[in-house]
Amino acid sequence: MATREEVALTVPNADHTSDEAALRLRGRALGGARRVVVKVGSSLLSESPAGRPAAIADEVASLRHERGLEIAIVSSGAIALGTRVLGQRERPRSLHHLQAAAAVGQNHLMQNWEHAFGAHRVPTGQILLTHDDLGHRARFLNARHALRALLDARVVPVINENDTVGVEEIKYGDNDLLAALVCNLISADALVVLTDVDGLYDGDPRDGSERVPIVRDVDRDAGRAAAPADPGGVGSGGMASKVKAAKAAARHGVATAVVPGRRPGVIAATLRGEDLGTLFTPSADRISSRKHWIAYSRRPTAKIVVDEGARRAVAAEGRSLLPAGVVEVVGEFELGDIVSLVDRERSEFARGLAAYSDADVRRIRGLHSAEIEPTLGYKYLDAVVHRDDLVVL
Repeated sequence: MATREEVALTVPNADHTSDEAALRLRGRALGGARRVVVKVGSSLLSESPAGRPAAIADEVASLRHERGLEIAIVSSGAIALGTRVLGQRERPRSLHHLQAAAAVGQNHLMQNWEHAFGAHRVPTGQILLTHDDLGHRARFLNARHALRALLDARVVPVINENDTVGVEEIKYGDNDLLAALVCNLISADALVVLTDVDGLYDGDPRDGSERVPIVRDVDRDAGRAAAPADPGGVGSGGMASKVKAAKAAARHGVATAVVPGRRPGVIAATLRGEDLGTLFTPSADRISSRKHWIAYSRRPTAKIVVDEGARRAVAAEGRSLLPAGVVEVVGEFELGDIVSLVDRERSEFARGLAAYSDADVRRIRGLHSAEIEPTLGYKYLDAVVHRDDLVVL
């Protein structure tokens, strides 16, 4: 019987490329990767808390030795392990109980990874992050320097969200987006997502639908909303979360493979370009590391509502957001904070760094740029959000 994830996503424009052509594309996208992020889901670790890390460590150690690859692990599973240790039958629902389970489980999770890699005399380093860490530019850069120092020292970083102190990190996603952000942090070439399903399908597998081997344009080919993860399960992501992560990685020029994590040798086979799971190819409109950080590092809490003319100027013409196009300001922010740009229907179409505080934007909304200084008594920029600090989503 198909799992919830397997039936979750319909891909209306599926690319069933011929086997030979698909293998060539996979080889180009994955075969030359030298720095790789491997993301391991909660369900895989929950069913084999020690065995799964051991199998992955065997592969990673071999790839490091034979191909000289640098590999970082993004590992879920702290809450699932903590739930088991605490004798609870299902994933907690309250925030505080989730945090408690994470506190207990993280210790066991890291011990399993340390023992697995220790068998190969490969050192590991634990990195715990939150959206708040990655949303703060200085801390983002500090995390980048620390991770790259670990890789330079031939250490395997094991990264997880800091669920013990996090709030939205527990409530949303299953480390999938974090894995895409780690690709930015370490300038990875490829992201391999190990999951408990075979990949994306062009319909319901129970109706004879087929696995989609390649998604060339994630917005067009896999843009439909997927069902959320099973709330009673051990994870919190689901295929929708993996598609969002693949989209984020693709915008930074990183190929993403969502592959069956139970298959022996799956990481090496994927990086050889074998026909496994679903490959999301890199986006043609690659954005810089800094703009990728603006777009994906955190969920903005404040919104700037714009009129249709401003939306068109920003989204279609690549222009800055001027105060004349601002209709309303929702929430609070300071100069330099990441804000969400939305249309009158509150549909988000871009994110950017605010050039003024929310109080100042409220004062200058609807005005021409020449009126900023007379109104505020000073002027930083002619724009509320400059185009160099904007990312169209």
